[in-house]
Amino acid sequence: MDTQAERTEHLQKLAKLIKDINIAMLTTAEDDGTLRSRPMATQKTEFDGELWFFTAIHSPKMDEVRKEQHVNVSYARPDKNTYVSMSGKAVIVQDRQKIEELWNPILKAWFPKGLEDPELSLLKVNVEAAEYWDSPSSPVVQVVGLAKALVTGKPAKGGENEKVELSA
Repeated sequence: MDTQAERTEHLQKLAKLIKDINIAMLTTAEDDGTLRSRPMATQKTEFDGELWFFTAIHSPKMDEVRKEQHVNVSYARPDKNTYVSMSGKAVIVQDRQKIEELWNPILKAWFPKGLEDPELSLLKVNVEAAEYWDSPSSPVVQVVGLAKALVTGKPAKGGENEKVELSA
């Protein structure tokens, strides 16, 4: 198991990778085990191992979470060659104080009654593990690397890849 210092380092790296990615794909499991993904706007908070999303309390994803808490949240930023996959347990949160803390007026597009919308709820994902791929090289450098791999027969170097455990 990682030390607290390693956990903090992992959290900081993940926070940096997802900082500018506003939309994530949330994957839940349906009753028959079929995986279902949908885009979700990650709420802007300091990443400390928890991801926050606004959602309607009676949405299909919430029904799925009530039956199976294990979810996956993935982020992609192809222009920067950054990809992050986080797995953990989802929790339905209806804490009024937390809702008000995270509220943004733009959310009225989905919740027309604003903070008074009876469907307004939060989904918190407690991240337990993550894997990321981060290749800061320019596309030209990547193409050269791929060409070199094809010529030499040696695998291309794709940047940084790490799998991390965050659960205590």
